[in-house]
Amino acid sequence: MKRVVITGLGAITPIGIGKESFWNSLTQGKSGVGPITRFDTTDFDTKIGAEVKDFNPSDYMDKKEAKRMDRFTQYAVVGAKLALEDGKIDLDKLNLDKVGVVIGVGIGGMETMGTEFAKLGDRGPSRVSPLYIPMMISNMAPGQISMTFGFRGPTMTITTACASGTHAIGEAFRMIKSGNVDMIVTGGAEASITPISLAGFCSMKALSTRNDDPIKASRPFDKERDGFVMGEGAGILILEELNHALARGANIYGEIVGYGSTSDAFHITQPDPEAKGASRAMEMALNEAEADYHDIEYINAHGTSTYFNDKLETLAIKNVFKEHAKNINISSTKSMTGHLLGAAGGIEAIAAIMAIKEGIIPPTINYDNPDEECDLNYTPNKAVKRDINYALSNSLGFGGHNATVLFKKYIG
Repeated sequence: MKRVVITGLGAITPIGIGKESFWNSLTQGKSGVGPITRFDTTDFDTKIGAEVKDFNPSDYMDKKEAKRMDRFTQYAVVGAKLALEDGKIDLDKLNLDKVGVVIGVGIGGMETMGTEFAKLGDRGPSRVSPLYIPMMISNMAPGQISMTFGFRGPTMTITTACASGTHAIGEAFRMIKSGNVDMIVTGGAEASITPISLAGFCSMKALSTRNDDPIKASRPFDKERDGFVMGEGAGILILEELNHALARGANIYGEIVGYGSTSDAFHITQPDPEAKGASRAMEMALNEAEADYHDIEYINAHGTSTYFNDKLETLAIKNVFKEHAKNINISSTKSMTGHLLGAAGGIEAIAAIMAIKEGIIPPTINYDNPDEECDLNYTPNKAVKRDINYALSNSLGFGGHNATVLFKKYIG
């Protein structure tokens, strides 16, 4: 089996665009949550979100092309561009038949869908754009990446709600490990801060309503957590077969060595109360890597700031790591970025990889009130320095989808 390494990182996030800006904000504990600015939230219970700031697609692509993409696709394409640039990848020197694209998308083109449904209701079917379908469908994120850069390998979307980005990375890892491709552009993209999405999550009572103090709204594992905060953006990684990376003199951030994917088979939104699925996903990743549970120093938790997720993810970690669980630094970077849904696994994988590379664990901010059911080391409020050899990243999605990827410090 082939070894798989990470050689490029591209981030479009509520706390910064580009790997360096994103990572600096994480380590400084900067929140990206604030009042939603894209539409009037007067009639909504939740009026806050984690929007991407200062993003102008025409800075990265032709204006005409940008207009033919929903915002989630723009994020994906620009994230890929940044990752390819970060990886110093010369497209002319690649066998493009052996470069694939696998992107996780939880929802897809909700902004386009909302705009075109309004046209249908107000002005009739003839006014619906002929670009509606190709802009809205979730597979257009990897499709546009492949067309933009000429990648002709396997190109697909993974949709498993909030686990989509992590599943995409895991499946890309397996494709390269099997020897079928040399390189895959992977991760997640999402742009679902729209009126219909916000209304749906509000109706579920899933979102924080801490509108008067948005910076404090996302508070994973804290006893006063009251729901997640919607975020948006993209986290894109370049995964590459080791010898292929070495042959071109690539900068190697780290190695991906394990992947676990399970289902709770329990409920459409709530996790299994015994956390068996999430536990087994972590165990699968450890087993594939032939790593002992004592080897793990850091977990980037799913940590949504909802009652059930945080309680049961804590239980899953205890199930797997036993007495060692208290020795692990855990953090939920959603405390700063909000929850990027299908893109969450992408930016959180970048956070885990950078933690290994830099020897710094980003904090869980807003952790002020310990919860007796969440009693592990969540790296409260300030980043800490720690040498990290192994880091896990967890994602858990509506429908009972669980995904874990395991990263390791690269040793040649």
